[in-house]
Amino acid sequence: MPTTTHKDPYDPKPLIEAELPLDREPYECLVKAVLAWTGTEAVAERDYEQIALQLTGHARALACDVGRRATQLPKDSGPRALTDVVLREAEGRMSATIEGTVRCVQNRARLVRALYERLDRLEATRLQAV
Repeated sequence: MPTTTHKDPYDPKPLIEAELPLDREPYECLVKAVLAWTGTEAVAERDYEQIALQLTGHARALACDVGRRATQLPKDSGPRALTDVVLREAEGRMSATIEGTVRCVQNRARLVRALYERLDRLEATRLQAV
């Protein structure tokens, strides 16, 4: 089974993602569709790989956004500590080799969903502090 590896561009200060607005709706629709799969879909392995790459790229941009927002919180706050845990787990999941399987694509979809949930919680925390 062929696998795809992904190498990020050199961007030590995550400026690439900082300039790009996140287009949330299409990715939430993709996540919902992918998580509804039962494993009986007639999708080519290369298509699974491409969907996984798309979700991984979005997850990376989303993780950068979550990380930037978390740094605005006090270092000793609970939401920031939880965000740090979520981001460490996300990095581990994003570094896993992409496979052309339903399981792999669904894992990437779950990751995007979890990052959006964390982003929403950070936004709610920010709004409560204002």
